[in-house]
Amino acid sequence: MFSIRILIIGSSLASILSAGALVRAADDYAPGPDSKPQEGVPKGEVTQYSVDNSEIFPGTTRDYWVYVPRQYDPAKPACLYVGQDGVQFKAPVVFDNLIARHQMPVTIGVFIMHGRVKANSTNVLDRFNRSYEYDGLGDNYARFVLEEILPEVEKKSTGDGRPIHISQDPNDHAIGGSSSGAICAFTAAWERPDAFRRVFSSVGTYVDQRGGNDYPALIRKTEPKPLRVFLQDGSNDLNRVGGNWFLANQEMLSAFDFAGYEVNHIWGEGGHNGKQATAIFPDAMRWLWKDWPMPIESGVNSSQPVAQVLVRGEPWRVAGEGVGALGGLAANAQGEVFFSDATPNSIRKIALDGSITNFAQHTGEIYGMMFGADGKLYAAESGRQIMAYDSHGEVAIIAREVEAQALCIGHNGNIYVADSSDKQVWLVDGLGKKTVVDTGIPSPSGICLTPDQSLLLVGNTLGQFVYSFHINSDGTLADRQPYHHLRIPDGVMGSGATGMTVDTRGTLYVVTHLGIQMCDQAGRVVGILSAPRGMVLSNIVFGGATFDEMFACGGGRVFKRKLKTTGAPSLQPPIKPAAPSL
Repeated sequence: MFSIRILIIGSSLASILSAGALVRAADDYAPGPDSKPQEGVPKGEVTQYSVDNSEIFPGTTRDYWVYVPRQYDPAKPACLYVGQDGVQFKAPVVFDNLIARHQMPVTIGVFIMHGRVKANSTNVLDRFNRSYEYDGLGDNYARFVLEEILPEVEKKSTGDGRPIHISQDPNDHAIGGSSSGAICAFTAAWERPDAFRRVFSSVGTYVDQRGGNDYPALIRKTEPKPLRVFLQDGSNDLNRVGGNWFLANQEMLSAFDFAGYEVNHIWGEGGHNGKQATAIFPDAMRWLWKDWPMPIESGVNSSQPVAQVLVRGEPWRVAGEGVGALGGLAANAQGEVFFSDATPNSIRKIALDGSITNFAQHTGEIYGMMFGADGKLYAAESGRQIMAYDSHGEVAIIAREVEAQALCIGHNGNIYVADSSDKQVWLVDGLGKKTVVDTGIPSPSGICLTPDQSLLLVGNTLGQFVYSFHINSDGTLADRQPYHHLRIPDGVMGSGATGMTVDTRGTLYVVTHLGIQMCDQAGRVVGILSAPRGMVLSNIVFGGATFDEMFACGGGRVFKRKLKTTGAPSLQPPIKPAAPSL
């Protein structure tokens, strides 16, 4: 006999779950009737399969199970639940009961065991892939499910010959697991919210095993994603070299709350096992599927700095397509945006009304562009030269033998050039005199001026920092510091920093592997704007009539997005932002 003591918040378990609760028990939580076969409830079918031909996790072999409810109709693609570590939490029985009561939609369950690479001898061990597949960050596991497992599932049919059809709507997809399987489930949804929107996490391993301890910080800074998350853990969970599991789950909850996610939780006194999770799994499923098929919202009442920049309901939109590889991106004083199109070797203009016209032809590839206060468009071209285009598209050479991957120009006419080939920064003055003003940054890439134009900022594609320089009265540089501390994704050696721009608040925006990172004036990352889905960006600039639209190029397209901030183009006179919070 056991007892459960509950901190009462409402008159029912549903009301407790809506606010989260502290559930205390001995570590012997008993499943309720929703987790037991019930008379008169149609029983679904569970079939076991195996797979050993993965390209994403080569050499692995594993079993997986497919649950199909009796109510499934092939003419109506079913919702999806993906579970790690095989069948857990008495899920097929729970699904039978909840589907019969219309407390969750008709859902196909796919329960996947972690892989192992079989040894070629009985004298050696198999290679166990669980931590590698589950704890690892990045999109490998999500791709494995989406590209290798689910296509195989949809080739199957039920015992009575019904073909299996799964909805393609991410709002219809849930994923869950326990321990490393829990962080695996969250990572799949975090990386691919276009595929998974509902997450069940039991005693999740959000600790330092393969970088999972980064999640609370990333959740607080990254543009919110349309996810609904249920967390379960107990105060007697693990406390090991990687961290404290219970504290880590509380950090996750706090981060989700801060960022405005739909999150729910239930804490207990259990250990690192599935006992409490199994007991509360039916209620967790009811909550995850509540209001379905209403879509899940993101960032409601978010306290994130990034929320102060984003306009709700304003995604990235295509501003120009049907173009070649893009490099340069610049805005003139009117907010019209110009981009380089390598296919016809032309520079094109996006007018304020969205129309696109040809502006000028060029002979080589253009790596960077920016307008000066004189109204000319300055461009770094292949062939080691800096060009200037007047308002009619006529071109003049400003400087020769200057290797350039990016450039910026101040209101005073001084041009600064990032030269990654020679690991140096050039100064080209208004008379065309060129001077090397810094050497030694491993791969100088993006480059821009602060709004007051007193500091030069230079990105480093291969490193973690954006360097800050004080600009002397003669245009030379001093006091170099690796100042802005960028985040680097797991498994990548550098930030990938390329294009950069600033707004009137003094916030720096940097194109990186993680997206567009926002840094405050003190050099700290305070936000991460997501790139358009599947796009690798190369450059950004503020444009539009009031410079409150961010334009980005990548993947042969130009995108734009309305923001609640205003760019500070250096063709305008310097402005002094408010002092940063220290």
